[in-house]
Amino acid sequence: MIKIKKFVFNPFQVNTYLLYDETGECVIIDAACSSHREQEELSAFISGQQLKPVMLLGTHAHIDHILGNAWVSETYDLPLFAHPDGDIYLTNAIDYAETFGLKLNKVCKPSFPLTDGQELSFGNSRLKVLHTPGHALGSVCFYCDDIPFVIAGDVLFYQSIGRTDLPGGDYDVLKNSIWSKLFVLPEQTLVYPGHGPETTIGSEKVSNPFVAIGS
Repeated sequence: MIKIKKFVFNPFQVNTYLLYDETGECVIIDAACSSHREQEELSAFISGQQLKPVMLLGTHAHIDHILGNAWVSETYDLPLFAHPDGDIYLTNAIDYAETFGLKLNKVCKPSFPLTDGQELSFGNSRLKVLHTPGHALGSVCFYCDDIPFVIAGDVLFYQSIGRTDLPGGDYDVLKNSIWSKLFVLPEQTLVYPGHGPETTIGSEKVSNPFVAIGS
């Protein structure tokens, strides 16, 4: 069974998730660590639990979610798996980081493209890729049907959704992504968002003020 460790990194308070199972293999999703202290926090957990990182995954390529990708990739010799539509955000990422007072020395570019419906395996576990644009081009979620849970990036939050006023954002596209890809999941599915607390699909279907069914 997959265990989930959440880290909250950088000034944007991004949720970085580390998923691991009984084999010791793990995947890192949205490596957002932007300081030596945050890097140490992540690496200390990995070594303390005697884990073996095997994949680096990205939900989308907005600056706050990619700050630690290069460090994680180089430290653990991991390629980045991400949707190719998000590559457009990487072109000026270093300069864009500076506008927020953040330091990004190197941009890690995806080595393996993710596609809708693709299955990823690590240890004894599997994740399904759900293409969910609307907040960002190339946005994806990672779904596990065993527990069940979904790593939702900035698509769906507790009582909120991802902003749609940034380049590539579109409310109608985002709403369709949520309704067609997330709200069809079992209602007990735990939602682990890119920022803030966890929620469930069932709760957001009936009470989310932006996308509740019937809204």
